[in-house]
Amino acid sequence: MNYRHAYHAGNFVDVVKHAVLARIVEYLKRKDKAFRVIDTHAGTGIYNLSSEEAQRTGEWRDGIGRLMASTLGAESANLLSPLLKTVRAVNQPGALTFYPGSPTIVRHLLRRQDRLTAIELHEADAAQLAARFAGDFQVRTIHLDGWLALGAHLPPKEKRGLVLVDPPFEQEGEFSRMVERLKTAHRRWPGGIYALWYPIKDRQAVAGFRRALAESGIGDMIDIVFEKRPPSTEPRLDGTGMIVVNPPYVLEEEARRILSALAPILTEAGGGEISTVRLAGEKG
Repeated sequence: MNYRHAYHAGNFVDVVKHAVLARIVEYLKRKDKAFRVIDTHAGTGIYNLSSEEAQRTGEWRDGIGRLMASTLGAESANLLSPLLKTVRAVNQPGALTFYPGSPTIVRHLLRRQDRLTAIELHEADAAQLAARFAGDFQVRTIHLDGWLALGAHLPPKEKRGLVLVDPPFEQEGEFSRMVERLKTAHRRWPGGIYALWYPIKDRQAVAGFRRALAESGIGDMIDIVFEKRPPSTEPRLDGTGMIVVNPPYVLEEEARRILSALAPILTEAGGGEISTVRLAGEKG
């Protein structure tokens, strides 16, 4: 599948993925020591929901559109606040014209001592990304194949932080590539937090991916799953998953609460599975 960001910005996948991302960044801020976020497939940084690409699919209406129009309970509003505040920050009051990509969300949440490395391979997208953060001393943008960052750019000098891996799944073998690159990255920086997004469309491929991760020898790993609908008879994007290695100790419970809050807003009638599953326990 081709999951280039511009066509799907703000859909249910983005809402779930970015809600989890924001919680991880908020956890890292609990300590005064600086951290770095490395975004390996950063896209352009922000998306115009009135653009031809976004209008062609209209997926944002059933994602961030629904969430922004919903009334949340106090606990859910608190957990989703970092994401929602960022969305409001890039829009005029009461409007929903733009959706922030992962680098914009991260940048909005950083403190002065924290840093972001945003990497993008697509030439036009990389140029837009660089222009967006031009002159920002806390952000480094790189025109590069993000998979290479899982070797050469680790560990970061801060020795604390997160690696977000959010590929477009344009090529065959992305699941296998993700497992192998994670192994390389983890050997170089075993103490880092890794968040790996994946689409739930090819159920057999997803099962193999989860199995390979569980058998990888990497410890302390959870799988956060949100399905919009039950399995489709034809290949279709039914859901979204996020693998988190070395998750913050609060993340499992926070993710369960986030998924439960989003399910009645984002799922279709009949719904699908939501779960937080531990693929590997902590190593002693």
